[in-house]
Amino acid sequence: MNNSHPQLRTVNVTRYVTPLREGGSMPAIAEADDEFLYVLKFRGAGQGVKALIAEIIGGELARALGFKVPEIVFANLDKAFGRTEPDEEIQDLLKASVGLNLALHYLSGSITFDPTVAVIDSKLASQIVWLDCLLTNMDRTARNTNMLFWHKELWLIDHGAALYFHHSMENWEEQAKKPFILIKDHVLLPQASELDEVDEAFKAMLSDELIEEIVSLIPVDWLSQDLEEESAEDRRKVYAAFLKSRVANSQIFVKEAKHARSGLI
Repeated sequence: MNNSHPQLRTVNVTRYVTPLREGGSMPAIAEADDEFLYVLKFRGAGQGVKALIAEIIGGELARALGFKVPEIVFANLDKAFGRTEPDEEIQDLLKASVGLNLALHYLSGSITFDPTVAVIDSKLASQIVWLDCLLTNMDRTARNTNMLFWHKELWLIDHGAALYFHHSMENWEEQAKKPFILIKDHVLLPQASELDEVDEAFKAMLSDELIEEIVSLIPVDWLSQDLEEESAEDRRKVYAAFLKSRVANSQIFVKEAKHARSGLI
C-alpha cells in the first residue's frame, strides 16, 4: 500500500501534439512546461468535469491499493492555446476547456493488454475486478481493456467512465449499495478466483480518512458545475459517503461478481 498522502502536481500545457481519437471524449497527447508528455483529458469534452472527477478518484484509489497508475496531474490550458489549430472540432474543444483540466503521464512505448496473449494471475485479476466493482467501472472489457504493459508491468488507465452514479445523484445512498451487474463483461472476471481474500485485504486498506483525502483533491469549481441547491462541499461529502458505503457493503458487489463468474467457468 502507498502510505503517502495523495496529492497532484499542476502543469501548464505548452504544446498540443496529436489527438487520440479512440474514445468519444477525444483526449490528446500534449506537452507541458515540465517537458513531459501527457494524455490530456479535457473539461470541455463529452462528460465534462464528471469524467475528470471519476479519473481522479478511480486513479488515486487504485494507486493507494498498490496498482500501477500513470501520474495524474492538473493541467492548465491558457485561453490563447490552440488559436492556430486548423481542425475546427479540436479548436472548439480547446476553447471549451480553458482553465484546469486533467492529464496522465504518457507511457511512451507501452503495449495494450491483450487477453488472448497475456496471462494475469488470479490474485491480481481478483484485485482489479474488486476495484472496478467498487468504482462501478464499466470500461474494462475485452473490447477496451484500459490496461497497458509498460516496462513489463501492468498499468491501469482511464477511469473516466466509473462512478456513473454521479450523473444522477439524487438516490446515491441506494446506488451505493447496489451490486455491479456489468461486472459480467469484465475482461479479467474468469481469472478472479480470490475475491473473498481480496475483499478482506482491500477493505482494511481503504480507511475513511484515505477516502476523504482522495476526494479532497477534486477542485471546488469542478464540484460547482450544474449545482441546484447543494453546495460544492456538500457534493464532495456525497462522493466520500458513497465510497465509504460501498466499501462497508462490499459483500454485495463481491457476491454479484462471484455469481457472474460462476456462469463463465
